[in-house]
Amino acid sequence: MYGVLLFLHNITRWIVVLAAIWALIQMYRGWFGQTPWTNGDSQASRAFTISLDVQFLIGIVLYIVSPLTQAAMQDFGAAMRDSDVRFFAVEHVLMMLIAVIVAHVGSAMAKRATDAVKQHRNAAIWYTISLVIILASIPWWRPLLRGF
Repeated sequence: MYGVLLFLHNITRWIVVLAAIWALIQMYRGWFGQTPWTNGDSQASRAFTISLDVQFLIGIVLYIVSPLTQAAMQDFGAAMRDSDVRFFAVEHVLMMLIAVIVAHVGSAMAKRATDAVKQHRNAAIWYTISLVIILASIPWWRPLLRGF
C-alpha cells in the first residue's frame, strides 16, 4: 500500500503543478487584461484547488502509513535532529497544509469579489503564494517520477 500511495502522491504532484500554472495563466490574463470572469476561469480555479485537496488527502494517508514518519514518532527528539526525517515528519506536511489553506482563501476571496478584475487579482495573488509554498516544500532531491 505504501508504494502505491507514494506513486500516486508523486504523480498527483505534477497534476497540482500543472493545474496551478493553468490557473495562474487564467488569473493573470484576466487581471491584467481586465476581462470578465469566465467559465474557463472557474474551471482552472477548481482544477487547482481540487487537485491540491486530493494531493493533500493522499499525503495525509501516506504520512500515516509511512515507515519514515512512524519511526520519527517513536523518537521525535532524534527525528528533529535529522534534517531529512524532520522535513517529512514536520516541515513538508505543515507547509503543504498552509499551501492548501492559502489556495482556498484565494478561491473564497475571488468568489466574494465584486467585479471580475478583483476576482482575478485575488485569485492570482493567493494562488501565486500557494504555488511558491508548494514549490519550496517539494522534496526535489527525491525522484521526480517514481514507479511502483
